[in-house]
Amino acid sequence: MLRSLYSKLALVLLGLFALVGALLVAISVYSTGMYQQEVNQKLNRSLAELIVSERIVMKNSLVDEAGLKDVFSMLMVVNPSIEIYLLDPQGKILAFSAEPGKVKRTRVSLRPITEFLQGGDAFPIFGDDPRSNHGEKIFTAARIPKQGDLQGYLYVILGGETYDTVMQKVQGSYILRLSLWVTLVSLLVAAAAGLVLFGWLTRRLRRLAVAMKAYSDGAAFERLDLPAARKWAPPRRGGTPSEARRKWAPPRRGGTPSEGRRDEIDDLIAVFRRMAGRIEEQVASLRQMDFLRRELVANVSHDLRTPLATLQGYVETLLVRDAVLSGEERRQYLEIAIAHCTRLGKLVADLFALAKLEAEDITVQREPFSIGELVQDVAQKFRLPAEEKSIVITTNAGPELPFVHADIGLIGRVLENLIENALRYTPESGTISILLQPMDRTVSVTVSDTGCGIPEADLPRIFDRFYRGEKSRKDQRGHAGLGLAIVKRILQLHGTDVEVRSTVDTGTSFTFSLPVHPPGS
Repeated sequence: MLRSLYSKLALVLLGLFALVGALLVAISVYSTGMYQQEVNQKLNRSLAELIVSERIVMKNSLVDEAGLKDVFSMLMVVNPSIEIYLLDPQGKILAFSAEPGKVKRTRVSLRPITEFLQGGDAFPIFGDDPRSNHGEKIFTAARIPKQGDLQGYLYVILGGETYDTVMQKVQGSYILRLSLWVTLVSLLVAAAAGLVLFGWLTRRLRRLAVAMKAYSDGAAFERLDLPAARKWAPPRRGGTPSEARRKWAPPRRGGTPSEGRRDEIDDLIAVFRRMAGRIEEQVASLRQMDFLRRELVANVSHDLRTPLATLQGYVETLLVRDAVLSGEERRQYLEIAIAHCTRLGKLVADLFALAKLEAEDITVQREPFSIGELVQDVAQKFRLPAEEKSIVITTNAGPELPFVHADIGLIGRVLENLIENALRYTPESGTISILLQPMDRTVSVTVSDTGCGIPEADLPRIFDRFYRGEKSRKDQRGHAGLGLAIVKRILQLHGTDVEVRSTVDTGTSFTFSLPVHPPGS
């Protein structure tokens, strides 16, 4: 029952109202009692003085029993709640109107009596209650006689046992009872209004809790009943839905308070939306990674199984038919086996290279170097295999090409993979050209060929690991599909990207740029 936030807030609110109500009742009873005693003491301020003036209660410092008895009888008829005490000059009680056995003091303090007789206005003034060893009550007093030598005091307690308890005070005062009822009803109305307001203020929080619980149980984010916090901005062109969910629109003029004034619940809703969007992105990324992992395992298994099976077949042939094979046949089998060993070695080297590039702790060793000289050196490595296919490799660089600031080893690997890729798909008598152009703070490098081209449907995936188009799968058995993935990763480490343009049966060109040295020049 007390597990929800609303129930806990309601319980705290009711407890606070009960405490405040008890304090208000106590303060009301106390203040009302004090007010009644102040009024009572002011109204009866001269009562003792009038009694002393009208009646003789002491003669020559002796108690006048007959006169005192008349005073007691008269006052008990007029106001039975008062009590009369006759004191000597030292405060000793000489006579009293109370029942015998109920008076517990033999004397009272004269300090309150002196303060009262001096005419102070700080009422109520409390004096000792003879019926109690420690109690105090309001009183009126007069010296005996009014003028002349002091013979004693007439000490009158205003309000005896009849008004000693709070309940008796409440029962005896209509205003006090009315005040208590008004206070109680006001507290109940305030508590009910507070519970309604708490329910209204926490309604969005409850909806958010229900939505978060549903989301944790596997509900789709789009189907969640989330409270509206602020108006969403429309997704920008090309943006993902998760990016659109994380964008807030500024509050429009004249908008509702929920659009323009954000509170903690709005911030919590916004955080949950961003968190849910990030979770969906991560889930999608994990699914993509899982798909790539399965594809990687399948492709690696296929690319390793074929050369291994071929290599094993030729080696077994050499062992079985060694006695009948001629030297030329034996050499041919060995060359085929070595070719497959080379293919396996290159595939494993590419896998290790890609894994190293994707490691988080890899550092790029940037240094200034001549990109024109690097292009010439790399192109020279491929001239012999190009000549075997009657392919011409040309380089075109300006005479004052600036130095670039990059990792010379990694950029050399990029050029090697791009030229090798161009050789693979360029038919005989084709052309491979490398164009270097100085741009604004960068040098643009373009590797073009006159090969078979890439279909438009394959362009978005050519940089994926182990991805090969259908034509590549049929015509190029020694190709594993890691070269372009390595190119893209190296350029990402350099803070740049590679662009590709291709036309089927016409050719393909890859373009990337490198910063000049010094950086920013």
